[in-house]
Amino acid sequence: MDTINREEYILETRLRQVIRKGIKVILENREKEEQKKKVILNEEMRLRKAVRKIIQEAATGDNDPAPHKSTGINVLEDLLKKIIPVLEMDFKKLTSDAAQRTSFRSHIIKAVEDTLAPSRVMDDVDEVPEDVAGVPELTLEQEEIEVNIDDEPPAGEEDPMFIDIEGDKEKAEKEEPEDPRETFGIEGEDETGRNVAFESFKKVSSAVLDSYDVLGNDEDRSLFYDYLITNLKLYFDKFEHDLVGAEEPTTDEYEQQKQAAV
Repeated sequence: MDTINREEYILETRLRQVIRKGIKVILENREKEEQKKKVILNEEMRLRKAVRKIIQEAATGDNDPAPHKSTGINVLEDLLKKIIPVLEMDFKKLTSDAAQRTSFRSHIIKAVEDTLAPSRVMDDVDEVPEDVAGVPELTLEQEEIEVNIDDEPPAGEEDPMFIDIEGDKEKAEKEEPEDPRETFGIEGEDETGRNVAFESFKKVSSAVLDSYDVLGNDEDRSLFYDYLITNLKLYFDKFEHDLVGAEEPTTDEYEQQKQAAV
């Protein structure tokens, strides 16, 4: 019995030692895990602070951005901030047919060109042509005009001094007023797109002309005009992409499998 009790005691002692070691290992592992969690938590907190700072800086923005070296580009940037949101909102209303959006785009760009055309023509007139310079203007004193108000007109003829306003009135009443959208329109383009473009351009036309006319430097005006047209086209490309999305990329293997499944 003593031998058996001793063996049991030894086994029990060894078992307790194993258990203690196991508990120690478990506790050590738990402590390591806790340490790892603390490290991860600290890193996560640092990352969140960094991200929050970046977001705040992006939201605040640069209150004093460096201007472009061209005044024309700076003026254009201010103009685009005013007109692009208006054009985008009206463009994206046209969802029934792509032809409507194509028409809207064409009419807006043409309207901008037509609106600035008179000012651009004046930019090209630097001086009076030589064949015109020096030609004296005719004055009333240099012309011999003889009008005798006492003369009576021949029988059956109207007095040449008489101004007939009734005839002009009747003619004006017969003529129907012309739809300004017809003058605005481009032949062959979708009418819905034209009509929406007509209303949309009325909202921005004065801003376009005012921005161009504020520039007095020929190079500034040239850059303003070229970059305005280019940016309008690029923004319309972006708006179209927003509506229809990019074409999904594919592979030869996918196309073969798709054909095989048909």
